[in-house]
Amino acid sequence: MKSIFNPKGRITRRKYLTLFLIFYSINVLSLMMIFQSFQSNEWIAFWAFSISLISSIILLMVQAIRRLHDLGYNWMYSLYLLIPPPINFVGFIWLAWAEGQNGENMYGPDPRRTDLI
Repeated sequence: MKSIFNPKGRITRRKYLTLFLIFYSINVLSLMMIFQSFQSNEWIAFWAFSISLISSIILLMVQAIRRLHDLGYNWMYSLYLLIPPPINFVGFIWLAWAEGQNGENMYGPDPRRTDLI
């Protein structure tokens, strides 16, 4: 099983959607907690949730890169996902909807043959 921290390789739609829902939920929760801790001047919580937000954004980007590899695209297209919501949300949903390339491509073997989840 490949690591979720490694941007190399490919990922299936199902695994991408599962990880997307987890990391995007953490993202939204962190944003709400950052706002609340800023309002109440709780700076330790503010910085803790800021680190959580940045980490979840990085993990979302890594999974998007792996999904783009499954579609046959370069990692640079993932930079479009840094555009603020709702535009980036549409991009993330497109990655979950688009069907990957059949067979092996230049980024690795077909993940549907080796993926357990």
